[in-house]
Amino acid sequence: MKVRAIMGALCAAGLMCGAAAAQAAEQVEVLHWWTSGGESKAIGVLKDDLQKQGYVWKDFAVAGGAGAAAMTALKTQVIAGNAPSAAQIKGPLIQDWASQGVLVNIDSAATDWKKELPPEIDKIMHADGHYVAAPFSVHRVNWLYINKAALDKAGGKVPTTWAEFFTVADKMKAAGIQPIAMGGQPWQDLTLWEDVVLSQGADFYKKALVDLDQKTLTSPQMAQVFDTVRKIQGYFDSGRTGRDWNLATAMVINGKAGMQFMGDWAKGEFANAGKKSGSDYICAAVPGTEKAYTFNVDSFVFFQQKGQSAATPGQLALAKTIMSPGFQEQFSLYKGSIPVRLGVSMAKFDDCAKKSYADEQAAIKAGGYVPSLAHGMAQADATAGAISDVVTKFMNSQEDTKTAVEALAKAAKTK
Repeated sequence: MKVRAIMGALCAAGLMCGAAAAQAAEQVEVLHWWTSGGESKAIGVLKDDLQKQGYVWKDFAVAGGAGAAAMTALKTQVIAGNAPSAAQIKGPLIQDWASQGVLVNIDSAATDWKKELPPEIDKIMHADGHYVAAPFSVHRVNWLYINKAALDKAGGKVPTTWAEFFTVADKMKAAGIQPIAMGGQPWQDLTLWEDVVLSQGADFYKKALVDLDQKTLTSPQMAQVFDTVRKIQGYFDSGRTGRDWNLATAMVINGKAGMQFMGDWAKGEFANAGKKSGSDYICAAVPGTEKAYTFNVDSFVFFQQKGQSAATPGQLALAKTIMSPGFQEQFSLYKGSIPVRLGVSMAKFDDCAKKSYADEQAAIKAGGYVPSLAHGMAQADATAGAISDVVTKFMNSQEDTKTAVEALAKAAKTK
């Protein structure tokens, strides 16, 4: 009681309880959609790091792999004048929010970021010449995960072409193994489809999904993409409708299925289950995409808070923590990604992550480093959504390839 009385007197005298006490009391509300095992463990690192600095973490987690539900919740909060301190957003959507005048710049926390980030990523974090977002990590989307025991049982080899892939799938099927684990949500359909687009070459991918070139979108190669996707579907199980991505990953982890097309966040699920790359599972580039890399970068953007025109101490602390080498390393070790910050040691990472890093650097130099359409990096929501609708309709109906190609070209004109 005496201690409290003394502290109270000092506060009244203005000798204590200044900036440090105000800082310690600041609540930082964070909206995100990292709710699966590996993901929640990764976000827990950030929560712990921020709380050690004296801030109060208020978790605003909204389940849903692609973040659609989270974005709906965010819009509701912003419209109501109750925006979170930070929210998980990426790609062109960052600039969309900035154009509405609801973000704060975090330049004072980003003094060295320009030299610490790949140029393709650095520019995405800006709006009107200022940093408004902090990137967490880089995910490679074009991965194929293979249960090693299933591959060995089937007597197959890691496929590098579609012909080899279908041979392996047939062998697994003959051995009584479900060849492909697939979820049943639009973003998962689009992930697989863009993988097949990428297998036609990085230049083809960029012309089709970044430039939205009509000639490319209606080409025989694009028709081949839809034909290949249709053939891949023949190896799905009948229970995929509505299935979350991590449940499909669990099928591969448990040996109920042989392979899964999914970004490297799936690796966090393998790690969380105690599985090791090389001995328990294999991560390989999707057939035909070895020299290319579709990137997906998660970021937090920072919203104006009530009565504040600039970033709060808690927001700046959050941004600095996200980009610190120690956090970048630990977060990616749990998440299955690789650090977005350049120069972070890869010594503690597994073979899959080391391959991801090596392939990323090679793809950047070779011009094969491309933004993922399925994961919000390549196009604005309206265009990406229209293309997603075309792909999902094709994959959930008996629609013919010609009709799908025509619908794709039309969808690409959506603004």
